[in-house]
Amino acid sequence: MIDIVLSFKPPLPLRNAHLMTIVPRYVLRDTSLARLPQESRLFSVGPDAQLQGFCHWQDERKASPTVILVHGLEGCSESRYMRGIAAKAYRAGFNVIRMNQRTCGGTEHLSSTLYNSGLSGDYRSILTELAHQDGLAHIWLVGYSMGGNLVLKAGGEIGRTEPALAGVAAVCPNINPTVCARALEESRNFIYHRHFLARLKSRLRRKAALLPGKWELSQLDRIATISEFDDRYTAHDGGYRDGADYYDRAGARHVLDVIAVPTLIITAQDDPFIPYSMFTVPKIQRHPYIRVVAPCYGGHCGFFHRGGNGEDPYWAENRIVDFLLERL
Repeated sequence: MIDIVLSFKPPLPLRNAHLMTIVPRYVLRDTSLARLPQESRLFSVGPDAQLQGFCHWQDERKASPTVILVHGLEGCSESRYMRGIAAKAYRAGFNVIRMNQRTCGGTEHLSSTLYNSGLSGDYRSILTELAHQDGLAHIWLVGYSMGGNLVLKAGGEIGRTEPALAGVAAVCPNINPTVCARALEESRNFIYHRHFLARLKSRLRRKAALLPGKWELSQLDRIATISEFDDRYTAHDGGYRDGADYYDRAGARHVLDVIAVPTLIITAQDDPFIPYSMFTVPKIQRHPYIRVVAPCYGGHCGFFHRGGNGEDPYWAENRIVDFLLERL
């Protein structure tokens, strides 16, 4: 772990957590996936919910390991980090499936519900379908931020019950939504908070247009924080008592101790709204299956560095692919 951390060498200006979080999103990179085969697929995950995945199959599908990728809050299957790691994993010999969470990536019509941090059952269902209908034997779950919480939660809930689950990897996962929401709403994080809240409101309006009368939107413009939004809409839509109940129950922290497959968590000690202290507790640090890699710098899912050894600058993507390859 020490060698991995020391391999991360960010440029001096990007040792500022906010620059590291923002700048890599605007650096030009090839994420076209033009040379990868692609198949769109719908996965049924509930009575009235389907998730769309974009599958990049190897020629020998059943003989190849598979990676399911899950994006973060207000991302989608087309997010740059999703396409970046998809290309690398495919080139390394993996089947790759880029998932859209419920209502994301233009899929509002595929579900009657909103998406939330507790819907780990969606990814358990997808894993089961791929294992038992497609005959895939080695499947990894990989997620970013909110998606990282979802895959960790799914991994803990699965435990040893699904042999096809080979491992889990998460980048900057919000394993305790209560403390993460509190951090996100701090004044120093106003740029991210404003961005996420505006996007969530826009998404809810699109959903409400498809399902008139399901959500009462008269107070939507007055909501000033994500925690208010989640208390008023996300929690009740997801079957939780209120926002506090949702934040508490949705966190992967409750099931991390029962994860039974190799698990990699990459997080940054300077992440603006995923407090590093969440990952320093004994049940994570001493867990026989969990490895935490936490450089001092990295921001939120940034991890852009000077590269070397033929690698591109996207350090976390490269370390995840290394993790997957080591366990083939």
